[in-house]
Amino acid sequence: MGTLIRNRRAESSTRIDDTADMVGVSKDVLSRLENGKPIGTDKLLTILKGMGLDVLIVDRHTAQRVLRELETSATA
Repeated sequence: MGTLIRNRRAESSTRIDDTADMVGVSKDVLSRLENGKPIGTDKLLTILKGMGLDVLIVDRHTAQRVLRELETSATA
């Protein structure tokens, strides 16, 4: 997840401290996430929301089916 956040931030050419201020967490918290260190769920959800991302929780079977469908549609 940290890599996704870092890449999303890099795509927008935004510095880590500016992104942290924008989403409402400290630079340390955002850095910890980007570097694969643990952070609280509340902070994770705050960061995701602030960056326009969401988490979808589904059972494993459904997740595998959806991923297959996404892969199929991406190659079509």
